[in-house]
Amino acid sequence: MAKKQEGNRTISQLDKTIPTSQRVIAWPRMGNIDLSMEALVSAIGAKIVMPPPNNKEALEIGVKNSIEGICLPYKLNLANYIMALEKGANTLMMFQAPGSCRFGNYTKMAQKTLKDMGYEFDMCVFDMYQSKMKQTLKAFWHVSHCWNPYRYYKGFSTGFNKAFAIDTAERLMFYIRPRELNKGDAERCYKKWYKIIHDTTSLFGCKKLKKQVIEDFRKIPIDENKMVPKVYLLGEFFVLLDPYTNKEIEKTLGELGVEVERQIFFSDWLEHVLQPSFLYKKESHRERCVRYAEKYMKRAIGGETIETIGDTVYAAQNGIDGVIHIMPFSCMPEIVSQNILTKVSKEEDIPVMTLVLDEQTGKAGYQTRIEAFVDLVKRKKMKNMQNT
Repeated sequence: MAKKQEGNRTISQLDKTIPTSQRVIAWPRMGNIDLSMEALVSAIGAKIVMPPPNNKEALEIGVKNSIEGICLPYKLNLANYIMALEKGANTLMMFQAPGSCRFGNYTKMAQKTLKDMGYEFDMCVFDMYQSKMKQTLKAFWHVSHCWNPYRYYKGFSTGFNKAFAIDTAERLMFYIRPRELNKGDAERCYKKWYKIIHDTTSLFGCKKLKKQVIEDFRKIPIDENKMVPKVYLLGEFFVLLDPYTNKEIEKTLGELGVEVERQIFFSDWLEHVLQPSFLYKKESHRERCVRYAEKYMKRAIGGETIETIGDTVYAAQNGIDGVIHIMPFSCMPEIVSQNILTKVSKEEDIPVMTLVLDEQTGKAGYQTRIEAFVDLVKRKKMKNMQNT
């Protein structure tokens, strides 16, 4: 269990109250981020404690200890910290971003809450949008004091390759699941490769993972002639990536016969944020979104608002059958998106549904809305096929 404080001792964001050799690192759970983070932090010699995957217990802990009205991602992030501290973590890592999204204040709120609960720890915060790789290296050096360049190279290389491999597996699962001849083949293949990717530690082995994933998924028998509508899944970063939070919406859609194209993947974000711009030769996802959203938004306002609008316009102009927008309750940037999407849906002639998530969201009502939207999309696709 994490050591607790006496009194109101101040906790700084980059202090050194805990000797480097005694640091035990933890970070919030979100989708498959752990595969990359664990590879990197392990490579530079730091000890790790992993909180359990997001679940009902974590949600209850987060709700109990959060201020009223704060969004669902924060509640789960806070719960992850509490559960990690109880398992022995003493150094917490957190990303931070500017803009109108409350994400920029998560760290300060969590620090104060955890301090008031009596936990003693160091907090390491880095802003991925300020100096990118410099900020990232500084943060990881702070928690490990590792001076070996090869360890950083191995950590980043294995982390990146694992992210590319698991995201490739997800994309293939989304394509195959509604077309598979034997129900469950795609998910079984995905789970198998998740374990392999997690267990692979060698640099050479990680570099081969993506190719091996593609080869294995291609062996799954599918119905290539089946009519399968394609739906873009977009919205706030956390709820898109975390299957517990979004109630496994991708699986639900796949089992209803819909191919999902999620518009945010961790590997895409890593590549754009950390890779120097002069090495990024293709148009990034964000750049494309800014271009397509220009008619409806002139500038970014924080969060994933401009991505949400840009992706919806792009979907409408590229034959996508529908868009599902998911967001946490009270998320200001996505509330703006939700209002703009009404106009985008009408003018671009594409069905759009917004799903708002919080701890009160029930599975049954959620499922019913998705099923009704899928019926609408399938009818529209059938009508378009008959007219061509």
